[in-house]
Amino acid sequence: MQRKPTLLNTTLGENTATLTLKVDASLEDFKGHFPVFALLPGVTQIDLAVRYARDTLGINGTFGGMEVIKFQDPILPNATVDLTLTWHPDKEKLHFSYQSGTTAHSSGRVTLRQAQ
Repeated sequence: MQRKPTLLNTTLGENTATLTLKVDASLEDFKGHFPVFALLPGVTQIDLAVRYARDTLGINGTFGGMEVIKFQDPILPNATVDLTLTWHPDKEKLHFSYQSGTTAHSSGRVTLRQAQ
């Protein structure tokens, strides 16, 4: 059972990461969403952003909410997308966006509260 897209490339900066992902048609999350027009669910996009932020940026926080979440263009099976992650430690906020070339798929902010 495939749960994550194929990671093609990662570029790291200070508190930033850009990942190029192939969103394989075999991803479990495509099943049943929707049978005649498969697309990557929004909840999956947010979950993947948080997972990759933990893996690449070393963020260890508990979920504290979401802001300004926008889903603009569906991510379809076998699409290649760039996931851009920017961590703002002072605000405990993770900004994410998914793009393919000039097409914006989704974006938003997730609060990840750090242990005190």
